[in-house]
Amino acid sequence: MRLEVAAQSDIGRRKRKNEDYYGVFDDSTPGRTLFREGALLVIADGLGGHMGGEIASKLAVSFAKDMLKLPPPPPAEPGEDEAYIPIIKDTIARANDNIYKTNQEVVKSRLPMGTTLLVALVTPRKVYIGNVGDTRCYHIRDGEILTKTQDHSWVDEQVQQGLMSKSEAESDSRRNIVTRSVGVHPAVEVDTYVWHVVPGDTLLLCTDGLVNMCRDAEIIPEFRKNWGPAEIVPKLIAMANDNGGKDNITVVVADVSPSASTVFRRRLRAFSRKRGAGILWFLLWVTWSALMIALGYFLATGFGDK
Repeated sequence: MRLEVAAQSDIGRRKRKNEDYYGVFDDSTPGRTLFREGALLVIADGLGGHMGGEIASKLAVSFAKDMLKLPPPPPAEPGEDEAYIPIIKDTIARANDNIYKTNQEVVKSRLPMGTTLLVALVTPRKVYIGNVGDTRCYHIRDGEILTKTQDHSWVDEQVQQGLMSKSEAESDSRRNIVTRSVGVHPAVEVDTYVWHVVPGDTLLLCTDGLVNMCRDAEIIPEFRKNWGPAEIVPKLIAMANDNGGKDNITVVVADVSPSASTVFRRRLRAFSRKRGAGILWFLLWVTWSALMIALGYFLATGFGDK
C-alpha cells in the first residue's frame, strides 16, 4: 500500500504557545504489530484556557501510538467493518483515564487539562476513525467531500437541534467551545466511523484552527489542483493565517494509494519549483553557448563563402 502523507503544525498569529500535537505512524514505525500495511494518523488539540493543554495533547498522541504494539484484531464477522474500532475506543478511553487521574492527583484545578483527540487508522481498503472534540477528518474523492466527522462543539449541537443556522454557527464567537474532550471527565464518549477508501482518495485531518478560519468552500478547491500532500498542507496553513490565524493550526493530508505516475509528476513539479531558478540559468547558459559556437563556426567559414 502506498500512502503519501504530509503534516505540519503552526502556532498561528494570536497564540503564545502551540497546544496542538500530531503523530504520523506508518508501517515503518519500529515495534508496530497492529497492522501490516497502512498508517496511524493522530491529532490532538489541547484545550485553551485550561491547565497544561499542550501536555494533554502530547499525552493523548502518545497513548494513541501505544496501540501500534497491540496484536492485530481477529477478522471481522461477514458483513461487519469494525475490526479495529474496539481497539481505537479502548485506546481513547485509556488516554482519558490517565489524563483524568493526573488531573485529580496533580493538577487539581477548576480548569483541568484536557484535549480533543482524533485517531484515524488507514488500511488498504478502509479507514477506521475515533473522534472526541472538534478536530475534524474529511474524506475527499475527486475534489469533493464524500463525508466528514461530526464536531462535538456547542455551536454544532445548536445547528443539529435546529436552533442555529450553519452560517450563524460559522461566525458565532462560541464556536470554539467543545462539548466533549479527553481527560476532563471520568468517562468519555467516542464517535467512531468506518469509511471505505479507493486508490486516489484523500484524507484531511485538521484542528479547528483551520476550519474556524477557512470554510469548506475555501479548503476543498486546493484538492482539485492535483497538488500532493506536501504542497497542500502549507497552503492550507497559510490560508488560515491569512484569514486571521486566531488559533493553532495543525493539518495532516494523506493520499491513499496514489498512482506511480501521479507521484512522479508531483515530485518532478516539486523539484522544478525548488530548482527552478538553477534550471532556468542552466538552459540559458546552454542556449548562449550553442549560439556562440554557431556564431564562431559561421565566422570561421566566412558564412558559407566558397
